[in-house]
Amino acid sequence: MAEKPWGGRFAAQTDRRVEQFTESISFDHRLFEHDVVGSIAHARMLARVGLLTEAECEQIVHVLSEIRQEIAEGRFPFSIEKEDIHMHIESALTARLGDLGRKLHTARSRNDQVATDVKLWTRDAIDRLDGLLADLQRAFVAFADRHRDLILPGYTHLQRAQPVLAPHYALAFVEKFARDRDRLADCRRRLNVLPLGAAALAGTTLPIDRESVARELGFDSVAANSLDVSSDRDFLAETLFCLTLVAEHLSGWAEEWILWSTQEFGFLLLPDSVCTGSSIMPQKKNPDVLELIRGRTARVVGALQTVLVLIKGLPLAYNRDLQEDKLPLFDAVDTVSSCLELAAVVVSGAELNRDRISSRLDEGFLDATTLMEYLILKGVPQRTGHEVVGRLVSLCESRRCRLADLPLDDLRAACPAIDEDVSGSLGVENAVKAFRSYGSTAPDQVSEQLTAWKAKLGQGPNG
Repeated sequence: MAEKPWGGRFAAQTDRRVEQFTESISFDHRLFEHDVVGSIAHARMLARVGLLTEAECEQIVHVLSEIRQEIAEGRFPFSIEKEDIHMHIESALTARLGDLGRKLHTARSRNDQVATDVKLWTRDAIDRLDGLLADLQRAFVAFADRHRDLILPGYTHLQRAQPVLAPHYALAFVEKFARDRDRLADCRRRLNVLPLGAAALAGTTLPIDRESVARELGFDSVAANSLDVSSDRDFLAETLFCLTLVAEHLSGWAEEWILWSTQEFGFLLLPDSVCTGSSIMPQKKNPDVLELIRGRTARVVGALQTVLVLIKGLPLAYNRDLQEDKLPLFDAVDTVSSCLELAAVVVSGAELNRDRISSRLDEGFLDATTLMEYLILKGVPQRTGHEVVGRLVSLCESRRCRLADLPLDDLRAACPAIDEDVSGSLGVENAVKAFRSYGSTAPDQVSEQLTAWKAKLGQGPNG
């Protein structure tokens, strides 16, 4: 049993089927960079407190750096007998340095080691995701700028409701992704607490300096309760929750643009580079990227569900169940990252079909609410005004005309408070100009928001 780090207590070799069942090197090899970084910080701390000499520390750091380079270049052999990335690196270190390599694991356990590695990996992943979200925000801001004078029909229940400016529509997604970035940043703050030094579960009798390791690895503080450390996967579940909301936002956007790109809507022109064709129907241009973004959201939701179920009944300290936390984490990060990257490509290349949108803009009585609010300003109670405009819409439907086409006499017959100035509230263009509240689709409000987002995202005045 000498090849196993825990083999001294065992009299029989591990069953090959058990090795295959328990290995994690097939997926946790992705942690190699962070395992080496954490081990180097740990070795330097051991030297500072006198548990290694400076010369010993230098040798360990040098060999760890060599191992990291070999893994990065694909020259490092992996085998299931060594179980995980931690034991692969430690075994290679010991093979090259003998007893000195065996000293590295002083005052730590794989329990706090793996928790540290996963936190380091997740922290870097959050930083990369934040950059991808910012890129997507910039793409939407540029989209808003390209269509800043275009009026769109706004929908509720997929029924035409009120007119909105196209940049107001695009900036709605910028706001959603801003909240996603805020959530990830907040999650990162809670994540950034060092587990290393908790050892297996109770700490150590050795004179370690956890604060110095935290500083070297960029952690804000150290975990205060050693028993909590090795069982804590709150940070992982929270990260997956944040990624799930990112995916949900992407999925809702994708669904809308899939609809908008249909012949029935005809609102959106997608670039050929993000679409595919049919193997049998030569005319087809399918929005496959958008459909896959929508579909892959299910994987991210599933990853969150997996981790929540995984940790729901675990007792304190480490349990081998937690080996299963990395696959959903890795998959969710990979999935959301690729979706964000391609979403930015789609948004950057897409164009709204101005002619098609404008030709149908008068359909759906988009100015009805504006007319009702005109009546409110004339002193008519809201519920009364709502009923009046509803009757006028019904009249227009019977005549197949717009509200703006009704003669003033018909309008006054419905409500004597209506005067000649009502024309300023009728028609889609006038309806948009009538908005005034903060955060609305009022042209000046949208212009201010667009300018503000350009400044926040480091874009010039011309996008």
